[in-house]
Amino acid sequence: MIRVAFSPIYIYSLPPGHRFPMVKYELIAEQLLHEGTVSEASFFHPQSVSDETLLLTHTPEYLAKLHRLDLTRREVRDIGFPVSKALIDRGKCIAQGTIDCALYAIEHGVALNVAGGTHHSFADRGEGFCVFNDFAIAANYLLSQKLAKQILIIDLDVHQGNGTAKIFENDLRVYTFSMHGERNYPLRKMQSDLDIGLPDQTDDLIYLSKLSDHLELLIDQVTPDIVFYLSGVDVLATDKLGRLALSRAGCRQRDEMVLSACHQRQIPVAVSMGGGYSHRIADIVEAHANTFRVAHEIYA
Repeated sequence: MIRVAFSPIYIYSLPPGHRFPMVKYELIAEQLLHEGTVSEASFFHPQSVSDETLLLTHTPEYLAKLHRLDLTRREVRDIGFPVSKALIDRGKCIAQGTIDCALYAIEHGVALNVAGGTHHSFADRGEGFCVFNDFAIAANYLLSQKLAKQILIIDLDVHQGNGTAKIFENDLRVYTFSMHGERNYPLRKMQSDLDIGLPDQTDDLIYLSKLSDHLELLIDQVTPDIVFYLSGVDVLATDKLGRLALSRAGCRQRDEMVLSACHQRQIPVAVSMGGGYSHRIADIVEAHANTFRVAHEIYA
């Protein structure tokens, strides 16, 4: 049975323009239950991550600002959401959910967070709808507890994982790989250990060929104890922010490539959903649900 983290939803206190992309979290869970891909027993509800664990990644100054809710207008604008205690609490639950997914993955092979993938958050600031960096927090937790010595982050969101790259730029224990739209946000890219920038309108054939050229060789080179996989579906042609041209089938094949490569090598993998901004919410939910379906098929 695959395990799935489901954090408290923060929707209804958001301004109307911010609610649409957040609704997907509830709908993904409902769809997976409705079709029988997962059962109620598959879900777990993470608690709030401790400040001690947050401080393995984020600076004391940034955490104190969040707790006091005294960010500057620019800092709030960079995050992109109105900053409130509810938003911060939800971010803490998401981060703990990714830690818990990593622990379940070590035990069972795979676990997935319905949310997460907050890869634009830096150690000292939030950015791009990301308050805390859940992959960085989980990776640093595993390293601190000596549960892993080498970690590989595979970031296939359409946007470069700039915060993650910066956090681990001098840490050889965490290898960062980002394949993303070269001309997309963020305009100023950080340096991952491996970056593959793709031109606008990259389709299934080119995307999957590029991934195939690097994925298995990279895993075998890094020999990670665990993989964190960011499976953003903003790579879809239907995405209003993505600028790439993948089909839903191509996106699913991408997930199959990553999860199969980890499964064949018996490397645990913790998955977070990342971005998805198609005009139709059904396109977003279906593409995200495919990631869970693939995990269920491979690890059943």
